[in-house]
Amino acid sequence: MVKSPDVIFSTDVPARLDRLPFSRFHWLVVIALGIIWILDGLEVTVVGSLSPAIAAPGALDFTATEVGLTGSAYIAGAVLGSLVFGRLTDRFGRKRLFTVTVFVYLVGTIATGFSWDFWSFVLFRFITGAGIGGEYGAVNSAIQELIPARRRGVVDLTVNGSFWVGAALGAFGSVLVLNPDLVPQEYGWRLAFVIGGLLALVIIFVRRMIPESPRWLMTHGRPEEAEAIVERIEAGVARRHGPLPQEELPRIFLRRAGHASWLQIAGALFRTYPKRTVLNITLMATQAFCYNAIFFTYAMVLSRFYGVEPQNIGWFILPFAAGNFMGPLLLGHLFDSVGRKPMIALTYGLAGVLMIGTGFLFRAGVLDATQQTIAWTVIFFFASAGASAAYLTIGESFPLETRAVSISIFYAFGTLVGGLGGPALVGALIQTGERGQIMLGYALGGGLMLLGALAAWTLGFAAERKPLEAVTPPLSLAEPPES
Repeated sequence: MVKSPDVIFSTDVPARLDRLPFSRFHWLVVIALGIIWILDGLEVTVVGSLSPAIAAPGALDFTATEVGLTGSAYIAGAVLGSLVFGRLTDRFGRKRLFTVTVFVYLVGTIATGFSWDFWSFVLFRFITGAGIGGEYGAVNSAIQELIPARRRGVVDLTVNGSFWVGAALGAFGSVLVLNPDLVPQEYGWRLAFVIGGLLALVIIFVRRMIPESPRWLMTHGRPEEAEAIVERIEAGVARRHGPLPQEELPRIFLRRAGHASWLQIAGALFRTYPKRTVLNITLMATQAFCYNAIFFTYAMVLSRFYGVEPQNIGWFILPFAAGNFMGPLLLGHLFDSVGRKPMIALTYGLAGVLMIGTGFLFRAGVLDATQQTIAWTVIFFFASAGASAAYLTIGESFPLETRAVSISIFYAFGTLVGGLGGPALVGALIQTGERGQIMLGYALGGGLMLLGALAAWTLGFAAERKPLEAVTPPLSLAEPPES
């Protein structure tokens, strides 16, 4: 260990951030950073709902295979973007990258609205996906590092669950833009993409007011900048909530260090925290398969087995999306009070059992379209809270210097497994036209959620209401220098 006082320094930045009352600053963080998930949900739902209009003769005239490939391009972009931008986020800072990634999204989605053929559409969807994928590491890291420990769970869950606000808006918006009485048919789908990109301009403007994460600065040898930012935040809080108490706060000692190497990242994942790595792989893979398998094929089930017309499918997506948002919103505080481990196990377990039961009811043919939708709404009320907590768990599992890239790695893995495997498998089962075959797909999804519950119960750890540095020490943590 290096003992030079020029290399080792002490800081109370984490304790000062965690003692703050929830204030206007924290609301700004939630709105400015969290709104991107609304746009992600909007993107995914709009593309699914508008695909018939996009593929129609007179528009871009895609085949069914080409429609599927455009979805794959978005997923591929999200995976690559998450890995590249996640690494850059840990190296160059949260603020710089959450600005870059939303700009990439803006360019990609507006360009999508001006696509002229299949290959241009695929390219622009890839770019859009890269921006969204890059947001996962940058935004989740910044939120976890800026929100006080006692509220970190409920805030992170609610922000990640806001994807479904976007999904609801996308479902409702698709009904509007596909109405030829409101928007000419050849322009409706293009307008939807352009509007999404223009909304990103507002996000870029608001994000200018979010500072760099003081925790990132202090672990990258820039404690003076970190303390200056905290002082400004404290001054703003004091103006609205009164002077903060004058008290001696806990300090930690850190080395002045740069960014983590790939060797250090691999060491954290596989040598220092192997159980947490297994836990996060399981949580991400199981929820991603379950979600994508159901969500991306639900329109096919409604159309083929319940006779729902394409223009009415959006109305059935709305309650499904509402359940997904209300779960994290209403249950989120329990992840801070009851605890991460029991609540993740409970939400995954309930979702798994209910999904298997719904599969059997579907096979028996006793559900209509409304009842099927109610069932999915209840199931994903629990599943959404658990899935959102999976992102929270990843961020808390590994050292601060590797937080963004760790989130990105597990997001990429879950997206590949769920985004490619789930819809393909369940889509093939739906193609058979046999309820029994589809029931097997639902049973598989439910069984995987039960596996996630088991992993949470056996490998989970307590992180609720604890400083991030107490849950997982930074790589740059040092012993106090000898006097």
